[in-house]
Amino acid sequence: MSKVVVFGTGSFAQVAHFLLTHDSDHEVVAFTVNESHLTDPELMGLPVVAFEDVERLFSPNEFDMFVAVGYRNLNRTRAELYSVAKSKGYRLISYVSSKCTFWGEATGDNCFIFEDNTIQPFVTIGRNVVIWSGNHIGHHSAIGDHCFISSQVVVAGYVHVGSNSFLGVNATIRDGISIGEACVIGAGAVILASTKDKSVYVAERTRPARRTSDEIFR
Repeated sequence: MSKVVVFGTGSFAQVAHFLLTHDSDHEVVAFTVNESHLTDPELMGLPVVAFEDVERLFSPNEFDMFVAVGYRNLNRTRAELYSVAKSKGYRLISYVSSKCTFWGEATGDNCFIFEDNTIQPFVTIGRNVVIWSGNHIGHHSAIGDHCFISSQVVVAGYVHVGSNSFLGVNATIRDGISIGEACVIGAGAVILASTKDKSVYVAERTRPARRTSDEIFR
């Protein structure tokens, strides 16, 4: 069991606090944000302190940290804060839900893997990766550092996802291909071939019908 300071006060940080409290051996003891974003001194009954002062108030010799920041700036913000937290001397914890089927080989630090994910054998997950709920990560696949995988994403076997990439809701990645670094795979996109770095794929949007529901069911 370790005592953890969570970086962030937004929805991800609040969900992280809930899950670490109810489904881990860790104890969240405080939140921290950059001083310029510090508006309230307390959240969920715990203190919120300036990141600039955190190591003085919660020494890295006694406390660990988790950086609960989403995919802002294509994960670069989370990656930068991850590096700063490590430079302050903090050990960054990872969390794998007890309601996740995890047969993978490894995860890096500061990873957060939610419930109802299926992580098949021989999968490797890099550092600072967020895998939201309900995804399938196929066997022998590799997820690079600082990635964010939203929900209901299917990654088939032998896929490599490059660092800093974002995979949107219901995206599908076929087997044996590579997603380049810093790619955005939009909601519902189907990727059947390897992509170049910094590629953006957007699925065609469903267009509204000309008739209303009243007209259809009349």
